[in-house]
Amino acid sequence: MFKKHAIKKLSAYFNGELSAEESRRVREHLLVCKQCRKEHDEVRLGVQLAQQLPLASAPAELWDEIEAALDARLDDKLDEGSRKPMFQPRVARPVLALSWFRVAAFAAVLVVAVTIGVIWSSYHGPRASWEVENLIGTVRIDGGHIRDVGSLAVGGTLETDSYSRAKISVGKIGEVEVEPNTRIRLVQARLTEHRLALERGKMSARISAPPRLFFVDTSSAEAIDLGCAYTLEVDDAGRGLLHVTLGEVALVRDGREVYVPRYGMCQTRKGIGPGTPYFEDAPGAFVRALEMLDFENGGEEAFAEVLKESRPRDTFTLWHLLSRVEGDQRSRVMERMIELVGLPNGVTREGTKQLDPKTLDTWKEEMDTVWF
Repeated sequence: MFKKHAIKKLSAYFNGELSAEESRRVREHLLVCKQCRKEHDEVRLGVQLAQQLPLASAPAELWDEIEAALDARLDDKLDEGSRKPMFQPRVARPVLALSWFRVAAFAAVLVVAVTIGVIWSSYHGPRASWEVENLIGTVRIDGGHIRDVGSLAVGGTLETDSYSRAKISVGKIGEVEVEPNTRIRLVQARLTEHRLALERGKMSARISAPPRLFFVDTSSAEAIDLGCAYTLEVDDAGRGLLHVTLGEVALVRDGREVYVPRYGMCQTRKGIGPGTPYFEDAPGAFVRALEMLDFENGGEEAFAEVLKESRPRDTFTLWHLLSRVEGDQRSRVMERMIELVGLPNGVTREGTKQLDPKTLDTWKEEMDTVWF
């Protein structure tokens, strides 16, 4: 049985990549570890969501274009071969090499074409749109009421009143539930960019896609999906709150990026951007002091309170805080982290104070079983 958590082995466990002995050890560990069972259930949910994604065939004309492009490319290669210098010795080219090139080229294009075919129909044409389901109450798109199912086009706005809720299909990669009193706009619907703007209210997103395909703009930060499920809310003053329940989300503003993992939360403020993230079970006094430090010029008093109220798990927040403070305060943050969890293997005080990327990454890796 594992002495530590088995979280890092769950993906391989689901994909059948572990040996029989390792699989047995994972199963036994899941019987006694509540935390790993919860992670196991979330991974299983992600696998199930991925399996439910519908497939679509690529249009016939797309295959014609692919074959024509390949033939032209091969002709160019052969033409280039005929333009060798007159006195350069000729080396016979095996027919097998050309065949291998053609097979490899077709295989590479096949992968791309299948991917395009899966989601082609959702992004065809300049006025792409996403399907909207009215879950309850009065849901409006661009001022018009939709009864059961509607369509939200790029540039269009969806609004719910105090009694209504809606569900948006995010192309073929996931869905967003829109809560009451929410105004949300579809900014972009392309293969490489799915973007909404949450102007006010609350939304819940569940995305099954590679990282950095789904984005949500707010007045205080941009939320970038890294493959996850989360809620995001914005009030009339532009104050935001992100709560991640699965996977990871990045909050970005003016080149600064904050990493928020599962069970993590982060507040944002208009004109300031994201604050320092914390876990959902963080003590109230700790969260309040952090809020004062991030957004209310809390100064030394708030800083000292954050250090005092932090638990071992709150080294997650202190890890982020290292890069937000300087000098003596950074040293105090580091020493509090060491006091709570010790100095991890491969980590030095000097590297931590200098914000050495490798050192910070080692901190993050070593804290896996403490944070999660």
